[in-house]
Amino acid sequence: MRSSKSRSRSKSNRNRSVGNIVNRVFESSGPEGKVRGTPQQVIEKYNQLARDAQLSNDRVAAENFQQHAEHYQRMLNEAQREMDQRREEQERQNRDRQTDRDRNADRDRDRAQRQERESNGGQAGEDQVSAPQPDVIDTSESDSHLVETPESAGDKPKPKPKPRPRSRKPKPDTPNDAEGGGNDETKAAG
Repeated sequence: MRSSKSRSRSKSNRNRSVGNIVNRVFESSGPEGKVRGTPQQVIEKYNQLARDAQLSNDRVAAENFQQHAEHYQRMLNEAQREMDQRREEQERQNRDRQTDRDRNADRDRDRAQRQERESNGGQAGEDQVSAPQPDVIDTSESDSHLVETPESAGDKPKPKPKPRPRSRKPKPDTPNDAEGGGNDETKAAG
């Protein structure tokens, strides 16, 4: 047999979460009998009963119905406030998550650019764009000292470079060369 303490039904032990009160169906025991419906429907019903009581000059019943309507209105307002707080919290969490995703994407992009720079020998696309560019030079001059590349040559035949004259040093005159050439070892052998 179970203990009665574990199955307490007091209001203090109930979870006071108003979670889905907006759509929940209530059964209210008012002075005119039970009123059943969602909080908005119960509020409308008690307000209608209060108007009917005022028309019949029953101020006590009208006040009683208005108090019942106010009770359900407070419950509905509290539920709406909690739902708004939850929605704001979820939106804040979503913004935080999106900010984290954006920050991680920026970090990943920066890391990829850094790795690309390192793999390109320290020069990234940004560095190459900001590097000083050479001036355009008129290549029609024949005395230009520029090296002609295959791209700049086009269909023109390549001119053969002129051979450079070599400077030769005269051979030193040695006494052995004048007598018959050769060195001392060849004379001794002969």
